[in-house]
Amino acid sequence: MKKLFVLGVVIPWLVGAAEWVNISDPVTSQVKPGYAGPTAGVVVDRASGAVFMVVNDQGLWKSTDKGLSFKRVDQQNIGGRCETGWALQADPAGQRLFCFMIYGSSAMTTDGGQTWVKSKVSHLDFGAVDWEDTGKRLLALRHEAGGMLTTSADGGATWQDLGKGYSGCGVFDRQTFVATREKEPGIFRSVDAGLTWTQVATNTPAAAVPVVFRKVGYWCTGKGILVSKDKGATWSPLGTPVEAMYGPMFGRDERHFVVVGKSGFQETKDGGQTWQVVAPLPPGFGIQRVGPNYAWDYQADIFYASTMTKPTLKYQR
Repeated sequence: MKKLFVLGVVIPWLVGAAEWVNISDPVTSQVKPGYAGPTAGVVVDRASGAVFMVVNDQGLWKSTDKGLSFKRVDQQNIGGRCETGWALQADPAGQRLFCFMIYGSSAMTTDGGQTWVKSKVSHLDFGAVDWEDTGKRLLALRHEAGGMLTTSADGGATWQDLGKGYSGCGVFDRQTFVATREKEPGIFRSVDAGLTWTQVATNTPAAAVPVVFRKVGYWCTGKGILVSKDKGATWSPLGTPVEAMYGPMFGRDERHFVVVGKSGFQETKDGGQTWQVVAPLPPGFGIQRVGPNYAWDYQADIFYASTMTKPTLKYQR
């Protein structure tokens, strides 16, 4: 069995000769990460394959060479760290990214990190963006605020709190939201930007945020994926059961995607009918709501992982 030592951790291999490799040390050895460092957050631009990595209290760093080198690109507009694996919300079409941060500033880029607009509100666990509508409607949960759901219609310039007791959220367009609640099972939907809500499903997804891709919503339940083709009005199981907490992360089209669960990264090429484990989780990484971030560059076939107190890693299949 092949083994790799990463910061004193022995990583055994499950798939061929592939290895989890530390890609953040060259950065974190030069700057001083803050609390829960060295890194906490990673996401891939689906169109370009660019990798964005959060260095705790040291901003957002971008790699255009598959993690071989990084350059800070946030212009001091990103601070703190990511609390969850749904904190970095990238537009599946590419270029746009909103960073929902805690203990530091949150911000959005619309041009792959060249320019940024800082949000007036930060200290956010996670959130969603209406990428397929205005690209400016945000819905998020405030950190340690009793499940306070908050929204912005102008890219973060102004915010309105919608109430406490929420545990998850998603947006289909500027007016259509979905959410889960801490003490009530199921999925709730609003068509008036969060003023009123209606229960539309009795199952409660495990993932904090659904993914909207080509106007279809996907929400991981832990044991499968719920799908909605009518902006969240109805939900039904997709394909066959699969351990899924994060994703889907889409590849070439809506039938090709990856989810992450207890078994690792699992890929389907037929819209969820069949699945294959294509990469293990790194040692010390899990699928809990607080901590892990996972990403996939489908063009280069590279998987990424990051979580508080650990380096950012990549796995080339």
